[in-house]
Amino acid sequence: MRPGLSINRGLGMFPWLWIWAPQWRLPLSGDVAQDIEPVFNAFFKGIKPEAGNGRIEAKAMDVASYGRQLGLLTDLLVDLAERTLPASGRDDATLQEIKRIRAEIEAIKQTEYAAQDEALVAQVRAVRARGGQRAARLSKRLAAPAAGGR
Repeated sequence: MRPGLSINRGLGMFPWLWIWAPQWRLPLSGDVAQDIEPVFNAFFKGIKPEAGNGRIEAKAMDVASYGRQLGLLTDLLVDLAERTLPASGRDDATLQEIKRIRAEIEAIKQTEYAAQDEALVAQVRAVRARGGQRAARLSKRLAAPAAGGR
């Protein structure tokens, strides 16, 4: 056989099963690689030097998220305002707006927590309905924290 020629006489490799495994490529399609681990470095690198240090912000977020920090500050502000403002000042529109926002965020949290609870209960019920050793192990593990164990 001469160099550069294949057994199929130069037709290249043509898979005979191509009919059962077609690969269609549309414009702007192709292989996609996606990193699913969230990386906030780009966010923190976007902080202007005069506004703060991105590395410090990233470490601070490990201690308490922005939402947690804002929640604590909001609670403190409302508490201070209610204790120090005269009764007439407690009807201030800004204070009422902060309270409304805080209550709305708390309602969102409670709705999400309730949905998580319902999903967990449904999963436990599904495992128990299937029965078997897995259900027995799950029941034993769920009973342990209620008794004070791990």
